[in-house]
Amino acid sequence: MRFLLIKTLLICCLTIFLSGCETLGINQGSSTAEDKYAGYNEAQFHKEAKEALREERYQKAVELYEALEARYPFGNYSAQTQLDLAYGYYKNGDAEASLAATERFIKINPRNPSIDYAYYLKGLVSYNRSIGLMDRFLPTDSSQRDVNGAQEAYHVYQELIRRFPNSKYVPDVKQRMIALKNNIAMHEIHVANYYFKRKAYVAAISRCNLILKDYQRTPAIPYALQLMEEAYTELGLTNLAKDAKQVFTTNYPKGVPELQDSKKSFVYDVWDFIGFDE
Repeated sequence: MRFLLIKTLLICCLTIFLSGCETLGINQGSSTAEDKYAGYNEAQFHKEAKEALREERYQKAVELYEALEARYPFGNYSAQTQLDLAYGYYKNGDAEASLAATERFIKINPRNPSIDYAYYLKGLVSYNRSIGLMDRFLPTDSSQRDVNGAQEAYHVYQELIRRFPNSKYVPDVKQRMIALKNNIAMHEIHVANYYFKRKAYVAAISRCNLILKDYQRTPAIPYALQLMEEAYTELGLTNLAKDAKQVFTTNYPKGVPELQDSKKSFVYDVWDFIGFDE
């Protein structure tokens, strides 16, 4: 019995000792990692981080900018470091960190000469974070996906144009806003079609009215008019159906092509079969 007790105590002591050694080893490793840039000054950090960005070594750039920001939070490069770190996060695939960094830059540096670029970057990140891996490699219809990112980007760009009408990014932003608005409008068409297919005709008409009101001069308008005509017809409201048809034929005498959907190609057939568009 005594031998068993001594053996148990010995095992416990060895366990505690080994655990302490392991912890010490981890701490020493962490210390080594933290001291990797021990001899660096602010200019060296900035130079190497810039080179890493230029060479598209984004993980390395993020590491350097984080170390620079931690050691010189109020240094000569502090504002530029925040902005470059936001870009590094974006290119490294960390959208949430990038958005947080751009928002912090905007809040802390409202009069910085690069503030317009911060808004521009925020718009890019807002849109691209909603694009999944499969969307990047398969020819899918982006208007059938969640458009929250597109809406956020659109509002960010609106703010950029309002605050900085003379910014060099405005021409590019205006083109992006046209594409974003078209995409959001077509998403509304898909929603209206969803209601129509489920015989929720009033909901489909309501969605089409929203499109006609908020998304003028987008490719979605003729489709909204066509869908309204069909929905009114299903409800037996023939006069309203005729009105919708009249507006359509007056403005689109040659008609419009069908919406591109999953029936247009083998790839879309497969995509629809899998059910990712539902």
